Amino acid sequence: MKELQEITGWLPTTKKEVEMRGWDELDVILISGDAYVDHPAFGPAVIGRIIESEGYRVAIVPQPNWQDDLRDFRKLGKPKYFFGVTSGCMDSMVNHYTANKRLRSTDAYTPGGEAGFRPDYAVAVYSKILKSIYPDTPVIIGGIEASLRRVTHYDYWSDKLMPSILETSGADLLVYGMGEQPLKEILKLLKKGVPFHQLTMVKQTAYIRDQSKGIPKNKNWKDITIRSHQDCLEDKKAFAANFKQVEQESNKVFANRIIQNISEKTVIINPPFQTMTENEIDASFDLPYTRLPHPKYNKRGAIPAYEMIKFSINMHRGCFGGCSFCTISAHQGKFITSRSQKSILNEVEQVVNMPDFKGYISDLGGPSANMYKMKGVVQEVCDKCIAPSCIHPVICSNLDTSHAELIEIYRKVDEHPKVKKAFVGSGIRYDLLTRSYNKKADTSIDDYMVQLLTRHVSGRLKVAPEHTSAETLKIMRKPSFEHFKEFKKLFDNIDRKFGLNQQLVPYFISGHPGCKEEDMANLAAETKELGFKLEYVQDFTPTPMTVATVMYYSGCHPYTLKQYYTPKSKQEKINQHRFFFWYKKENRDWIKKRLTEAGRPDLLRRLLGSDKKELCPQKKPTSKTIPKLPGKHRSGKPMSLQDDSSENKIIYKKT
Repeated sequence: MKELQEITGWLPTTKKEVEMRGWDELDVILISGDAYVDHPAFGPAVIGRIIESEGYRVAIVPQPNWQDDLRDFRKLGKPKYFFGVTSGCMDSMVNHYTANKRLRSTDAYTPGGEAGFRPDYAVAVYSKILKSIYPDTPVIIGGIEASLRRVTHYDYWSDKLMPSILETSGADLLVYGMGEQPLKEILKLLKKGVPFHQLTMVKQTAYIRDQSKGIPKNKNWKDITIRSHQDCLEDKKAFAANFKQVEQESNKVFANRIIQNISEKTVIINPPFQTMTENEIDASFDLPYTRLPHPKYNKRGAIPAYEMIKFSINMHRGCFGGCSFCTISAHQGKFITSRSQKSILNEVEQVVNMPDFKGYISDLGGPSANMYKMKGVVQEVCDKCIAPSCIHPVICSNLDTSHAELIEIYRKVDEHPKVKKAFVGSGIRYDLLTRSYNKKADTSIDDYMVQLLTRHVSGRLKVAPEHTSAETLKIMRKPSFEHFKEFKKLFDNIDRKFGLNQQLVPYFISGHPGCKEEDMANLAAETKELGFKLEYVQDFTPTPMTVATVMYYSGCHPYTLKQYYTPKSKQEKINQHRFFFWYKKENRDWIKKRLTEAGRPDLLRRLLGSDKKELCPQKKPTSKTIPKLPGKHRSGKPMSLQDDSSENKIIYKKT
């Protein structure tokens, strides 16, 4: 009986748990591709707690079996208002496959790390099942997988253009981006008695309707019509041109409504809500999470993704980097939403009082750890901006890049008597910390570097220059590699001054659109000359709704329609990736042959010409250094997915 009473701390997952709450009907039922972890870093839990906080009866069905008699989809019956469907914290295809489309053997969001508990294209599969069983019950889709597929998009795994996921899933409504604001509006309208099919004016939602019905009028919104799905199928440049419009609207404070035709239907994408206020994001993080996986998993083993973030604190959302290969801004937005210091410190208090807390906070971070509280100095300037990045090609003169408030939080967490060490596991934007790039930086960047390196690094600091080629970096919307060299000098100086013996770990990408094999050879040579033997590297994976993916499919840049070389074949991608590991014996003869054939004896000398000279390997943390703790993706999710096809660790950007 005690166990049954304790289980009511979680959202119900079974009929028995629903009955324990005295409910005979549910208002909303959530279907998720992840195991249920009641923690603010797990989107399905956040959505469930938001619905609960609004006074509705909600339950969650995690990882339903889609291959049997579908009893998991029937076990809680039909909800009063709607089903909510998400693939979970990750795109199901990125979750399942490596960059070379090899099936992964593990799933970090499943107990025991077991694979096989969610289908490919999970959102569409779940939605179709629900519509077949309950054809008259509305289905709302959301989360990363749905959000990035709201318009015509390139699907890397099937190697073809796909229409909006609203068309392929049969869902009634799509919530894109972070779902708290639109969800509250939907619930409020439904409670007032507004029929579901009339929910056409909710911001940050999309829906599909027959063209014969026309477009609902809204005098406060302007409409833009992008090229139809059929046009995109027939003309790759039409698809590329569409992306520019979609990305610009996604990054506006006051965006337009987007219209796209699919055969005899029309996809209508309403403009987004404005960035959440501090009070709004605090309210989301301050909900009564248990911060634990549901007890039903106790005998199935640990959930790897949870183990990596259980003692971490996410301090903000959004990223204004606008990197061409990253989907954070497309989903979370480019404007930073920061929690209050009070909310963050309250969560620290919860973490330090967890029974198995040993004194180490694994991450004080966010999508980019050092963007906390950063925003435009003059809001009116931001209101008119359509740029996808605030820091490329230069740092915006209107951007306040002070690290002062972030340093204050670090120090207050450090002062907590139960905290031995609070690490920053999320990636930092090193370009914000170099005066060669951040020319208007105040003195806080110097204080931040010292605070970070002396108090918050677990032996290794991860940063992401991504490449060395000027042309490739321009396409990536990343700064010149010269600024990384400047950052390395800063790192080394502080490291020596304080006797830290720490390691700088750079991340790089191979196979990115615009990158040639020669560029990879030069990358290998430049990083060798800086003393690196690369470890954290990845092959570019095309994911929906990024500049790089549009280039991969169309061959041209969506903003200029200029043609670029893109490595697409498996062999081209393997060849580029191989240059990362020039120091492996099995690669030396191959590299000699490739560079000789390319007529680049200069690169050959730089890369392999010093056989007798001992190369300077990356420093390894000493035994006295606190063991390395897991880091996070720029989206705030665990960096845990290892490519099974290679011995090296290949970290994939979270889509």
